[in-house]
Amino acid sequence: MALVSVVLACATAGALAQQVLSLLNVSYDPTREFYVEFNAAFAKHWKAKTGQDVSVKQSHGGSGKQARGIIDGLEADVATLALAGDTDALHANGGWIPKDWQKRLPHNSSPYTSTIVLVVRQGNPKDIKDWDDLVKPGISVITPNPKTSGGARWNYLAAWEFAKRKLASEAAAKDFVAKLYANVPVLDTGARGSSITFAQRGQGDVFISWENEAFLLEKEFGNKVDVVYPSLSILAEPAVTVVDKNVDRKGTRAVATAYLEYLYPDEGQDIAGRNFYRPVSEKFQAKYVKQLPKIKLFSIDEAFGGWAKAAKDHFADGANFDQIYTKK
Repeated sequence: MALVSVVLACATAGALAQQVLSLLNVSYDPTREFYVEFNAAFAKHWKAKTGQDVSVKQSHGGSGKQARGIIDGLEADVATLALAGDTDALHANGGWIPKDWQKRLPHNSSPYTSTIVLVVRQGNPKDIKDWDDLVKPGISVITPNPKTSGGARWNYLAAWEFAKRKLASEAAAKDFVAKLYANVPVLDTGARGSSITFAQRGQGDVFISWENEAFLLEKEFGNKVDVVYPSLSILAEPAVTVVDKNVDRKGTRAVATAYLEYLYPDEGQDIAGRNFYRPVSEKFQAKYVKQLPKIKLFSIDEAFGGWAKAAKDHFADGANFDQIYTKK
């Protein structure tokens, strides 16, 4: 009887080792290429550590739209969204994650950062050098919709703060951003859609872009686009979390947590840098400093009092964005 028990135990352990775990990473538009590479590295790491195979599926779209998808039942094990404000919505709408979710991982659960830059046609024929060039008559600006895209919110706030500092008032900043959006012919729902509009469909003189997306465009359309760094931009801090209700129901908390934790060691940080995200590790910041130069950045907290206040003041129904865009 004891021998039978041992055999059964061994068989069960073997079956568990052979079982393929499955995770769903619900992310925002421009992370596709990064997570394809990272998922392969994590699967190799997890296999070596546990003997188990893991398959990570990806879902991409505008960050706000992706958050809504999770709230509506999309079975994400992890959410790697464009901004903490979108992730906070997972707590506020259904308690999918705890209120203090950002305290669970280093750097407020932001394992990499980014910023907002300007992508122009090769040779910069419209001589676009900074944010104030985007409000000139006849300049066509491509940027996604801040109602659905996290990247678009970073874009909007970067332009607003530039104008507020240069023109010295909130009213002037609002007028500046209104002029900018008057130059926007179409609002795609996400950053990748705007990237396609600019690079593949040939619309617009300038694309307000995530830094990593800009370099992906330069890599793919190198003879057609140039990247311009403005004099001031925003420190974009995409945040990551396990989706507690889903991982506890599915039994995937351990592997989902390990997946996010693996973004912080050397391999995860190196993959982030290779994919034009800014590592939080000083070691890999130094490695990629030529590719990702130091520029003047401000944080959402210092300029806008955090995401909750920024969302209320600028992106809620009837707030500043609705006021300026409905005037078009």
